[in-house]
Amino acid sequence: MSTVRNKRINKRILLILVVAVMLLTGCKIWWPWSKRVDMTRATPEGLYQQGVEQYQDGNYKRAVDVFQRLKEEYPLSRFAIMGEMGIADSYFSAKEYTEAELAYSEFLNLHPTNENLPYVLYQIGMCHFNQISTIDRDSSDAFKALKGFERLIARFPGSKFAFLAEKMIRECKRALGEQEFYVGEFYFNIKEYRAALRRFEKVGREYPNVGLDYKVSYYLIETKRRLAEAEAGRK
Repeated sequence: MSTVRNKRINKRILLILVVAVMLLTGCKIWWPWSKRVDMTRATPEGLYQQGVEQYQDGNYKRAVDVFQRLKEEYPLSRFAIMGEMGIADSYFSAKEYTEAELAYSEFLNLHPTNENLPYVLYQIGMCHFNQISTIDRDSSDAFKALKGFERLIARFPGSKFAFLAEKMIRECKRALGEQEFYVGEFYFNIKEYRAALRRFEKVGREYPNVGLDYKVSYYLIETKRRLAEAEAGRK
């Protein structure tokens, strides 16, 4: 019995000495439970939390990677759906609007009854709205944003995002109206008054009450006056 007891004591002493040497030399000690702790970060909830932390720190690319891993490794988990949203939001916050719009649209197609659809539709609209360029450039994003916000209001009229969409619709119409007015003013300046008149009339007809009424009214009157003068001069 004494021999067995001595062996146990020797093992304890040896363990203490090993730990002491590793601490003194700066070596990293591996504990049996350390792997278990790290493994909690690989669970669906753990991965989602990692993604959220990366997102909150502004590491959007890393957040996308973590959410993508969550989606691929745990496709049936409820956190996978949250991860899909996280991917889209990360792209959006990184101002990668094309990728964000694709991710939101994919979410919309995969989860047509999800409670977050009003938000998703609003974000799709904002992806296009944030890509609206200057008035002398292509207006397709303003048009797509407008249609996206109108779609949101049509499907979820009682949503708080529908209320926000109403404000954005006004901004989209103003952007579209400004571009039409810009073209009309160009025609006006080169004395193509009939072409200018068509543009100004379109602005007045399709984009009223967005802050353009006063100048549109002035140019309509002035364009018609100059057209009349031109007609009189031909007689």
